[in-house]
Amino acid sequence: MKIRLKRPGTAAFLTGLAAFAVYSITVAPGVGFIDSGELSTVACTLGIAHPTGYPFYTLLGWVFSRLPVAHAEIARLNLMAALFCSAASGILVLVFRRVILLSGRKPSAGSFPTVSACGGALMLAFSATYWSQALQVEVYPLHLLLVSLVLLQFLRSGFPLPGEAPGERHWYMFAYTVGLAFTNHMTTVLLAPGLLYLYFTRHGGSRGSWNRLMRMSLPFLAGLSLYLYVPLRASRDPILNWGYAVNMERFLWHFTGKQYQVWMFSSMDVVGRQISYFIRDLPFEFAYVGLLLSIAGTFALWRGNRRVAFGVTLLFLVCIAYAANYDIHDIDSYFLLSYVCVGMTAAVGLSAAAALASARFPRRGNLVPLALLAICVIPVLAHFRDADESDDHLVEDYTTNMFSSLRPDAVVISYQWDYWVSASYYYQIVGHFRPDVTVIDKELLRRSWYLKELEHRRPWLIASSRLEVNAFLAQVDLFEHGLPYDPAQIQAKYVGMIESFIRHSMTSHPVYVTGEIEPAFTPGLARLPEGLAFRLSAGRGEIPSPFPQFRFRAFPRRGRLEDMIHRLYADAFLSRGEYFLANFHDAQEARKCLENANFYEPASPRSLRLAALLPH
Repeated sequence: MKIRLKRPGTAAFLTGLAAFAVYSITVAPGVGFIDSGELSTVACTLGIAHPTGYPFYTLLGWVFSRLPVAHAEIARLNLMAALFCSAASGILVLVFRRVILLSGRKPSAGSFPTVSACGGALMLAFSATYWSQALQVEVYPLHLLLVSLVLLQFLRSGFPLPGEAPGERHWYMFAYTVGLAFTNHMTTVLLAPGLLYLYFTRHGGSRGSWNRLMRMSLPFLAGLSLYLYVPLRASRDPILNWGYAVNMERFLWHFTGKQYQVWMFSSMDVVGRQISYFIRDLPFEFAYVGLLLSIAGTFALWRGNRRVAFGVTLLFLVCIAYAANYDIHDIDSYFLLSYVCVGMTAAVGLSAAAALASARFPRRGNLVPLALLAICVIPVLAHFRDADESDDHLVEDYTTNMFSSLRPDAVVISYQWDYWVSASYYYQIVGHFRPDVTVIDKELLRRSWYLKELEHRRPWLIASSRLEVNAFLAQVDLFEHGLPYDPAQIQAKYVGMIESFIRHSMTSHPVYVTGEIEPAFTPGLARLPEGLAFRLSAGRGEIPSPFPQFRFRAFPRRGRLEDMIHRLYADAFLSRGEYFLANFHDAQEARKCLENANFYEPASPRSLRLAALLPH
C-alpha cells in the first residue's frame, strides 16, 4: 500500500502558528527568576554567559534584542523564546510523522499520520515544562529548536520515506546542525547514543559508514567553530564576562562547565530524588491523557519497528540518567528530551487509535481527525492557568523594590541570585536603572573571574582592598588549578576579603547586606532593616529609614520561587517590627509591620513569635 503524504509542511506551519498564538498571550512581560536577567544582559551586550557560554544563543539574542517590536529588550527576548519553541513544535510535526510512518502504521486515511503528528506535537507544546520554556528568555527554547532540526535531518538522511532520495549533502547538513546545537547547549550529546545506534543498525559498520562519519566531522566542526566567539569576545573585556575565558585553560573550564561539575554524579540519593520527582510529575506534565497515549504508542512502536523503538527508548533513558545525576532544584528543563520522546510516542498512540476508530466506524471516518485534535486541547485547558505568565511581575517588582530600599551610591552584598541579583544586571546595564548601586554576589566572590569583573565595573572597590583580594586569589588559585589547598585558609581569606570590602566601603558609601548573609561577615556591626535589605552601622539603636512602600503586583501561581518571594517580603517587615520593638519598645510600629508581613505570608512561625511579644 502506498502511503499518501498530505501537505505535512502546511500542517507543521499551522501547528507552530497555533502554539505561538497561545504562547504570545501567556508570555512573561519582563525579567524572570534565576538566570533570566543575566542571559538577557548577555544577549543585549554581547557578553559571556555562565558555563558553557551559549554563543549561538547570545548572537541570536543580540539580533532579536534590536528588532523593532515590543517595548523593551527583555520583552523581545521573551518573544524570541516563544518563537523558538513554537518553531520547534512545528518541526516536530515532521519528525513525529516520520516516526509514525516508520512504525508501520497504515491507517485507512492518508491524513491520519499528519494529523496524529500534529496532535503529538501540540500535546508536547502545551505540556507543563515545554510551555514554561516558551515564556521567558532562556537557552532551552533554542535548544529545543536545534534538537528538533537534528532529529528531522537525521531521519530524513538515514530513514527516507518512499519517494525520497536524500544525498550525502543531507548528512552534511545534519552534522553542521549538530555542531551548532553544541554551541547552544552541551546536552546535545544526549542524542548520541540513540542516533548512533540507529545509524549503525541501519547502515552497518562498513567502511562506507565510517567514512561518512569521518566526512561529517568537517561540517560538524564548522558548526562548532562558533565557540570561538567565547575567547575572542572575552579578550575584549565585555561588561559581563563570566569565566574570563581569555586563554585555553579558562576556555576549557568554561566549555566543560567545570564550575558546575561538583553537582554532577554526587550521590545515589540525588538520583533517587530526581527520578522520583520525574515519575511523580510526568502524568501531570501531559495532563494524563498524553501519557496514556504515549504508553499505547510505545507498545505500537515496539510492535511495528523495533529498531526505531529501541532508538527512541535510548534517547529517553539517557536523558533521564543524565538529569537524575544533576543535583539542582530547577531540573525540569533537563528532562526536555525525554518529554520530546513522550510526545513522539503519544503521536504514534494517536495514529494507532485513529486506525482502530476508522476501522470500527468506517462511516464516521471524517470525524476521526477532529476527535484527535480535540484530545490535544486537553493539555491547554489543564495547564493554561498555571502556565500563564502574562501578569507575572514578581521579579521586576522585587528588584525595583530592592533598589528603592538602598540609599544613593550604596554597596549591597547579597546571595539572592534567583530573585534579584541576576535581574539587577539587566536593570543596571541594559535599563540604566540605579547604576549608582554596587551589587556584589557573595557566592560568586569565590571565583577569580568575578573579582576581575568587579574590578572592571567598580575599580575603586578592588583597589581599596587589594591586599585582601590578592591574599584570597593566591589561595583560590590552588583550588581552581586542582593543586593541594587548605579549605580553612581559603575560607579565612574569603571572609577577610568581604570584611575588607565592607570596612573600606563604609567610609564613603552606605553598605547593605540581605538577610541570608551570615553574621560572621559583619562582626561588630549593627544591621538596620531598611526595606528589603539591612544597612550596616557601627552604632546601635539608630532609627532606620521610613516605613517601606513596596510596589507589589500579586501573581496567583505558587511554587518554590514564588513562595520565597513572599517570604522575603514578610521577613523584611518582621525584621523591622522586631527591631523597633527591641530598640524603641514601639509596639505600634511592630504591629503595623506584623500586619504587612501577614499579607505576604500569613501566620508564619516567625510572625507568630512576634505577635506573642506584642501587648494585647
